[in-house]
Amino acid sequence: MFNFLYKVRFSLAKLFKPKGKRSFISSIVPKGKVLDVGCGNNSPYLTKLQRPDIYYVGLDIRDHNQSLGTNYADEYIVTNPENFHEKIASFANTFDAIISSHNLEHCNSYIDVTLAMIKALKKNGTIFIAFPCEESVNFPHRHGCLNFYDDVTHKNVIQYSSFIDLLKKNGIGILFAKKRYRPFLLRLLGFICEPVSRLLNKQIPAVTWAFYGFETIIIGKKLI
Repeated sequence: MFNFLYKVRFSLAKLFKPKGKRSFISSIVPKGKVLDVGCGNNSPYLTKLQRPDIYYVGLDIRDHNQSLGTNYADEYIVTNPENFHEKIASFANTFDAIISSHNLEHCNSYIDVTLAMIKALKKNGTIFIAFPCEESVNFPHRHGCLNFYDDVTHKNVIQYSSFIDLLKKNGIGILFAKKRYRPFLLRLLGFICEPVSRLLNKQIPAVTWAFYGFETIIIGKKLI
């Protein structure tokens, strides 16, 4: 029953957020080798539940909210912040897909980590990147994070246009890019729920972010 409920959740996520992480995971080539950079919040379990066929490598600096266990990963690697980008780069031309979901804003050097991820991708491999939009520094403060500075571990406000240029200059073709991703159905629900979110001073998962356009989402493909 537990697994069934998660699978229903995945289906709804793909419907309501067609360019989100779950939709990207569905698009990965069969039996592809995948690197999940910053794989907290039970991502090893959830990703393998959605796509049991893939070879999943999770990389992080510590066990972060892994209550369902990390043994679902085919490989699970914990390194330190100083060597984080070097560990990624050591997998040169290895992965069919890379996931970086709300990781770059926490890194010591998001540029070094981005270049390392590009290096780790195979030619024609795809990459999913999500991070708080630069405008979020001016959003209202809410528990659960709506303003960039609500999370004290955030280090990097990433400028959208400069980041797109960085990807293109290093051989990544842009398949999808949205500075403030606001999928219609979630944005509508966010509009309806906004008075409650404001009253509780708490962001309502998925819908508040969609209403404000908190996330920058970029999907790319390595061309060289």
